[in-house]
Amino acid sequence: MNRVRRSLGAVALTTALALAAACSGPAADTQGTATQLRMTVWTSDEAQLKLLDSIAAAYRADHPDVTKITFESLPFAEYNTTLTTQIAGGNAPDLAWMGDLSSDLIESKALLGLTDKLKATPGWDYDDLLGSVTAEFSRDDTLYAYPFSNSPYALYVNTDLLAEAGQKIDPKTLTWDQVAAAGAAVNAKTGKAGFVIRDFDYKAWNTLATVWTGWGASAWSADGKTCTFTSPEMQQAFTFLHDAAFKTKAMPGPGTTADFFAGDAAFTVAQVSRASLLTGTFDFALHPLPSGPEGDYAVLGQAGVGVLASSKNPDQAADFLAYLTNPENAAKLAQYFPPPRKSLLTGAKLAANNQVLDATQLQNAVVDQLPDAVTLPNHTSPAEIAQKGKTALDAMWQPDADIPAVLRSVCAAIEPILAR
Repeated sequence: MNRVRRSLGAVALTTALALAAACSGPAADTQGTATQLRMTVWTSDEAQLKLLDSIAAAYRADHPDVTKITFESLPFAEYNTTLTTQIAGGNAPDLAWMGDLSSDLIESKALLGLTDKLKATPGWDYDDLLGSVTAEFSRDDTLYAYPFSNSPYALYVNTDLLAEAGQKIDPKTLTWDQVAAAGAAVNAKTGKAGFVIRDFDYKAWNTLATVWTGWGASAWSADGKTCTFTSPEMQQAFTFLHDAAFKTKAMPGPGTTADFFAGDAAFTVAQVSRASLLTGTFDFALHPLPSGPEGDYAVLGQAGVGVLASSKNPDQAADFLAYLTNPENAAKLAQYFPPPRKSLLTGAKLAANNQVLDATQLQNAVVDQLPDAVTLPNHTSPAEIAQKGKTALDAMWQPDADIPAVLRSVCAAIEPILAR
């Protein structure tokens, strides 16, 4: 999951992580002594933390040498900065959730390889992992983080607002142009927002990949070395977004906050895992992302959990990770986080533990989307790229913006980082 934040410079960050990994450990597990494990997470959801605590308690019951397992909840917006500071300062957690920081952690050798441990764990069934969701966290056939959350982005619909504005949509043939038209009508009729790209807020520009992928656009080339913001496809996608914000009012403009889950918008693009925010105050529908000019597509937001190489208890941490992610516990976690296991990826199985979405919704919006989904843009030095890109894109969000010129400025800002 990608966030915009100011952090250490890219070179300094990679150097700090590498030095921390090299100088701090891994230290050997001490036999016969009490062990405490700490895992950083960005969730503060009480139900999710309660589930994690229950799994940890069951593990400790069979491992009396592990006296404590702590889940340290760090603020979402500062998660990457806090985690890298902990690692560089010699206070690394034993395990950590990770999103867009994963590339830096893998490249700097700050993570323990997991493949051998997971394959050797009885009943873990490594071959059950879906290949398309392990790629982001793998290098040279080694998995460095278990992709515990594989949540496709979907279109949430406030059907009450659509009805109030006299709008109807057909999810089987739904396009972005139709979403924009219905959204503009809702805004004109009710004063509520049309469509919202959740977490974008005119800052986290990489979340716009949930839209521009439908135009066949991408942020950079497949090898990650060349900026492609100047492509015709990207210009067309940003023209659509700019028109929605400033001409048709289909999307709230800069400075306007609209929370779909509070009933403030007709549509939102958000991960399927955000369904837990629905409170039952309005009727809703959930569909795959609308088609773009290039047809149907799917975009995936991922989070992994890995063992820090500088952990003082790397073997015990890896053993707990194997327990946390075994088939039984993966099924429990699936009620919040779409799993990577093929055996669990049916609408019916996901619905068994989901209190909000039904089997059909989960089949259509999750299971059917995962095999061909692309991930949000991810690269080494994510914080630097995000900030440079955001600064360049600020000029886009003016009524008279020169869209091609702004996109050229984005490439001028980020291409030197990509080329490093």
